[in-house]
Amino acid sequence: MTKRRLAAAAALALASVLAFTGCAATPAATEPTASAPAADYYPVTVTDMAGNQVTIESADSVAVTDNRFFQLATDWGLPVSVAPLGLVSPNNPMKNDASILSIGTHSEPDFEKIVAADPDLVINGYRFGGDTAQGVKNAAPNAAFIDMTGPKDMPIDEYTVRSITLMGEIFDKKDEAAALVTKFRTAVDNAKAAYKPEKKVLGVITSGGEINYANPTDGRGSSVFFQLLGLTPALDVSGSENHTGDSVSIEMLGQSNADVLLVLDRDAAVGTGDVKPALELINGSAALAAVPAVVNQSIEVMPGDYYLTEDVFAYITVLDGLAEVFKTA
Repeated sequence: MTKRRLAAAAALALASVLAFTGCAATPAATEPTASAPAADYYPVTVTDMAGNQVTIESADSVAVTDNRFFQLATDWGLPVSVAPLGLVSPNNPMKNDASILSIGTHSEPDFEKIVAADPDLVINGYRFGGDTAQGVKNAAPNAAFIDMTGPKDMPIDEYTVRSITLMGEIFDKKDEAAALVTKFRTAVDNAKAAYKPEKKVLGVITSGGEINYANPTDGRGSSVFFQLLGLTPALDVSGSENHTGDSVSIEMLGQSNADVLLVLDRDAAVGTGDVKPALELINGSAALAAVPAVVNQSIEVMPGDYYLTEDVFAYITVLDGLAEVFKTA
């Protein structure tokens, strides 16, 4: 067995033990399934999310840069050898796994760690796009490169289903992928059934101790659920994909008369210093005091690590929470 295969096996065993003892990112995470692909499974050819046909010769050492698949890698016991651990949720055992080399984050990635890991498969996407993606490719020139970046106009439900299905094809986890897709679709259906279109929803981001607007079209966090559920926006003004939210006055947010608030607490994931939790900020805001959602406490705050994960498990958790909020809003 090569050194790479020995390291990969050790990483797989450690991931299995850690996953078995708990520490899932959200309650929606699946049970760990650390079984390896059948001995004759590879080579396998798949079509990645960018439409490229890629032949994978082996998956003994895997680089994962797309944060949307970190929890999946843990739950499925994948042999991850290198990842941007600065983007991994503290609830994920990968965060403190000494067997995984860390390239830091997408802002200043240490590509030399990828060179050192010498992966035979790369799962790349989301924050690691553009020039950063090319840097990853250059660092692992002999690896099969899977681009998880789908077309910009692809609906989020289609992307979620196709990307999970693709991961199942890559790692011989088709049954596990299908079960997760079913759980996701069920969560969407339940939230849709509980929602009444006359109820107006407002998305916000709390960042740096401030309450900012998240527009329903492409705002960070909440726009996913506007698209998935066809929510009626309480406020619909032009915005951006700014990760801290859009500059809309707190007074305008207060005048929205939202029936439900959907909140991304960015500070909970990456905030520094003494920052207040999102719910405390919202309930302490005089400008929002008369908003029906605040009066009735029809507020869904996303998981504290949502800004880091933004994955199917986080989606399921939020969808389940919204289903309960919609029943009483």
